[in-house]
This record gives sequence, structure tokens and C-alpha cells, in this order.
Amino acid sequence: MSAPLQIEGNSITIEPGHSLQGEVRVPGDKSISHRALLFGAVAEGVTTIHGMLAAEDPCRTAECLRAMGVAISPIGDKDQPVAVEGVGLDGLQEPGDILDCGNSGTTMRLLLGLLAGRRGRYFVLTGDGSLRRRPMGRVSRPLCHAMGARIDGRANGTLAPLTVSGCQLQGGVIGTSVASAQVKSALLLAGLTASSEVSVIEPNCSRDHSERMLKAFGANVQVSGDYGRHVRITPGQSLRGQAVHVPGDISSAAFWLVGAAITPGSRLRLHHVGLNPTRIGALEVLRAMGAQLRVENQTQITGEPVGDLVIEHGPLGPFSIDADLVPRLVDEIPVLAVAALFAEGTSRIQGARELRVKETDRLAVMTRQLRAMGAVVEETADGLVIDGPQRLRGARLDSETDHRVAMSLAMAALNAHGPSQIQGIDAADVSYPGFWQQLGQLRMPGAQES
Repeated sequence: MSAPLQIEGNSITIEPGHSLQGEVRVPGDKSISHRALLFGAVAEGVTTIHGMLAAEDPCRTAECLRAMGVAISPIGDKDQPVAVEGVGLDGLQEPGDILDCGNSGTTMRLLLGLLAGRRGRYFVLTGDGSLRRRPMGRVSRPLCHAMGARIDGRANGTLAPLTVSGCQLQGGVIGTSVASAQVKSALLLAGLTASSEVSVIEPNCSRDHSERMLKAFGANVQVSGDYGRHVRITPGQSLRGQAVHVPGDISSAAFWLVGAAITPGSRLRLHHVGLNPTRIGALEVLRAMGAQLRVENQTQITGEPVGDLVIEHGPLGPFSIDADLVPRLVDEIPVLAVAALFAEGTSRIQGARELRVKETDRLAVMTRQLRAMGAVVEETADGLVIDGPQRLRGARLDSETDHRVAMSLAMAALNAHGPSQIQGIDAADVSYPGFWQQLGQLRMPGAQES
């Protein structure tokens, strides 16, 4: 029998002493959901999206597209796919109001690329307080300097609100300063209507959902170089609407994988999780730690590898994450920091400065919150150093409005000595609606090891 949780308003109290057991279906992949909406919007014909993530961030993308004349069916009915009626590469209309991206950096950055080439149309993009503080220059600068886009805003066009005056873009070879799938995807979207080929070269490999999906939609995309770091797109090809099947989000699965690995008596099976090679860094880290993790029922859907993940509690060793690995697990670092607290030895995270410009400064926030539980965490300029194992105490915690922090702290609280209260739990709705209810269903009474 599952152990109910104490939820009151925007906070939850988690009592330790329960294992995690059962079957899990994590929500659809957030990155793929965004891209299916955007590519479907500028394709010809109807795109149907099966298993789309019905969370705040993708819904912001949908609302922005609707404001530009794209018909999109209601989102949230699990039994019905989302239908996007494409308007073609040049069919997006100038909106009558500001486009509000909410908390979604993906929405804003990819729209900057998509809208920059809409000749004769004007757009204004903004977001919430957190998004208005996040760096947009990594997208706006290459779009403007290398492709001739007209983007302006605060801090010389690097902070929202941002204006986009659509114009004819030029092609070229663009080297990005960071390995970021959002930056790469924005440049590829801009390349759809550029005057000539656009080549994007990254310092490290980032997730490649855009390349895979653009090919499926009919774009002329070529990938080369070590680990696909060089991507070229040739304009002139219309996109065709597709049936997109969205796998479970590996970043959402990571909370359960770590939770089961560190919580005595736990065993979980996660169904139909995306296993894209550019996203499975967390699986590699867990295996290196000695986690009892296996992959079953592997297959492919819509060009993406998927499979079931089975994880059980067991002893863990330390891990090391460097800059080359960070792009393949950047969203999983907060929960991997929790795993490090229960590993035997010193774990090191380096080259993760990118976490300082996420929804929050995740390195600082995770350090602050874990220290509230009595953890000893060394915060460096670009990472963390954690000696384990450590004994955590129950504490009053705060997500600080960050969805991944909220869910990571829940996994730590399961293994603390004494109850923990987490404030700001509605942050999880950004990527994982229903997370807290699912946590309640998976918790089973069980003895806590000391």
C-alpha cells in the first residue's frame, strides 16, 4: 500500500522510511515536444503529436504559435494527439500583441531563430522575471552578426524583452561559444529561410533532437564531425507535416533513477523512456557508480531510440563529470548531486558553469538547500565537490522556483533523518505535472537503513 504525502498549498512534507516501488511512465520529452510544435507550425499539412508533454513550457510555445495564426488542438487530453495545422515556412503572421514565453528559455531562444527570417514582420518576446534575467546573447549575437538578423532589447539585445524585425537572412559558417542545443536549434531554424547554407560548429556535442526531427520533416540537414558537432542546413526545402511520437523524458526519469538507487528497498521500472545518445550521460554516470540499472525492450520511434529502464537500490561509488560530458546531462546535474551524497567516495562535477544561467543558479541553489540538510558541499566556479556518504537531516527546504531543484530535493528528503518540508513545489509543473501525486503512489512503507 502506497504512503500518502502531506501536501498543503504550495508545500509538501516528506517523511523518510519509505522505498520506491512500481511502474512509472514519465511525461513526454520536453525538448522533443517543443520542437514538434515549432517544426509542425512551419510545415505544410498537419502534424500530429502523440504523447506530448502537457506542461507549462511547451504550452507557452503553443500559445505563442497560436498568436501567430497557427491552429493547434487542445493540449492535455492523454487519449488524443495534439494536431498542428502547419502554415508553411512563410506563413507565420505578425502577432497583435507581445509573445509571452513565460519561464521557457527554449521557447524564447528557438523563436528568435524562427522569427528572425520572417521578412516584413515585427515581433516582441518577453517572459517572467527569471527568463528576463537569462542570457539571450548566445542566440541573438550569432543571428545578428553572422546572419544579419535584426534583434534588439535590453543590454544590447542580450536580455528580454527582445524585438525581432524580420528580414532576409544570409548563410555562413557559425562557431558557437557554448555547446547548447537551444543555440544550435535557433540557428538551424533561421537557416530554413536563409539565402544560402548555414553551418553550425559546436565546441562539444549537444542534444541532437532538432537535426533528427528536421530530417524527418524533409529538411536538407547534414551532420558530420566528431559526435555530430558540425551541422549544415541548406534552405529551399519545404517541411512536410509528420506523425511525431514523443518518448518519455530522460531528464524526468533521472529523478526516479536516482531516488531508487539511493533509497533502500527500492525497485522501479520506467517505461518507454527516450535513450537518445546525446541525452544519456546520466545513465553513464549511474553505471559508473555501480548502480543496478539495466535497459530493456529497446526500439526506435520517430527516429529516436527508446526503451524501458529498470533500477534497484544498491551500493554506489563516486563519479566524475567534466565539460565534455556536461551537455549530455546538464539538466540531471542537480539530482546527480543528491546521488553523490550517498556514494562511497569523492564525486566531482566540473565544467558546469552553464547551470548558473538556468532558471536559477542551480549550483548555488543546490549547495544552499543541501547544506540546510546538513550536507557538506563544496561549490566551485563551475561545479561541485561532494564527499560521501553523508547523513542528511530533515529540514525546511525551498525550490527557489526551480522545477529540477524541487524534484531533486524530494529524492534527498526520502533519505533524510526526520521529515522535510519543501516550499514552492508547483515549480515542478514546468516539466513534470503530476510529479508529487506520482511520488505518493510509488512510496511504499519500508525500513530505513541507518
